[in-house]
Amino acid sequence: MKWPFQNMKFRFLSACAGAMLLSVPVAASVAAYPERSVEIIVPYAAGGSTDSTARLIASGLSEELNRTFVVVNRPGAGGMIAHGDVAKADPDGYTLLVSAAGPLTVTPHSYDDIAYDPLTAFKPIKLVSAVPLMLVVNPKVKGHDLKSLIQLAKDNPGKLTYGSFGVGSAAHLAGEQFKLLAGVDITHVPYKGSAPALADLLGGQIDMMFDVLVTALPHVKSGKLLPIAVTSDVRSPLLPEVPTMAEAGVQGFEAQTWFGLLAPAKVDQAIIDKLSSAMDAVLATPEFKKTIANQGMEIQGGTPADFEAFFRSEYEKWGKIAKEAGIKN
Repeated sequence: MKWPFQNMKFRFLSACAGAMLLSVPVAASVAAYPERSVEIIVPYAAGGSTDSTARLIASGLSEELNRTFVVVNRPGAGGMIAHGDVAKADPDGYTLLVSAAGPLTVTPHSYDDIAYDPLTAFKPIKLVSAVPLMLVVNPKVKGHDLKSLIQLAKDNPGKLTYGSFGVGSAAHLAGEQFKLLAGVDITHVPYKGSAPALADLLGGQIDMMFDVLVTALPHVKSGKLLPIAVTSDVRSPLLPEVPTMAEAGVQGFEAQTWFGLLAPAKVDQAIIDKLSSAMDAVLATPEFKKTIANQGMEIQGGTPADFEAFFRSEYEKWGKIAKEAGIKN
């Protein structure tokens, strides 16, 4: 005769054995990661600063982990489409995200209906780099320094336009800060990324833009765009003759964007740690350091926990600014 507890014990041991057998291939799969190519989703069009940073990351990780990391551009809705897609992706580590600050720290405060919660939808892997913005104007604009540009805007309220790489992006927020601190009325024109906004600025369809220094720099060097000021608290070594916003006359203005590598929230922590270690090696290479420096960026680094703490502080900071500026859709 078999007592009930004996049957229960047998079922319990069988379940444990099954779980152990299932855990073996899962653990092996994590240890062997990546076993195939990995997609890195970029929320903006090709050619912008987020895209160029992602391609540097993809190249470095491909070499470090001996697998192909492919950049996939998925622009639209100020980065929300790409972020929503990655948030819903299989948490197997084969879909990653390179994001700029805006869609993670500003956009969520600007939209009532958003498909992802940045605080819970992603696992931070590595804070890669940070870079100031630069206010640039088309040469046809009569204001060729900050003082005259502000006066031009005050004399023509609502007529001057500024582009950005999406609603809620760093460029948008910088423009709104400029409006508030300088007391001007200029019209925002959002684009699906830095590259198309820059193209229209060069073509004269818009008047000015707070662009990432790296993407605007070649056009400043060629004379196709005029630099007005940088948004950092110190001048850029790449353009030491260009003043900061504070030096040019607008006090209290400081803005930068940053780029980070993230994964869907439920990706195994062992994969996150493996990617973080690989990124440490990538960031330390002379090639990566040189390229980042030449683009006016500063390498950040740190642990996934460091990135998460930084990201959450940025979320709170820019949320307050977005509310003050009335950025809402």
